[in-house]
Amino acid sequence: MTDAALVPDAELDASGLNCPMPLLKAKLELNRLPSGALLKVTATDAASRRDFQAFARLAGHVLEREEAEDGVYRYWLRKG
Repeated sequence: MTDAALVPDAELDASGLNCPMPLLKAKLELNRLPSGALLKVTATDAASRRDFQAFARLAGHVLEREEAEDGVYRYWLRKG
């Protein structure tokens, strides 16, 4: 359950996609959003955890939150 501060401006379902596709699709979606927008990504690839952490740090975005439950990974990325 997310709190009110983490209501996404856009959502991306990357379930069933393998590395690096969840990250590439998230990058394309972030490119369409204005600075400060929040993107929620849902993925099922366990490698996405490492990818999203590194991507946020290197690209100047903020990984506001991440969750993992029953093989489903959710990320809230705020565009820098």
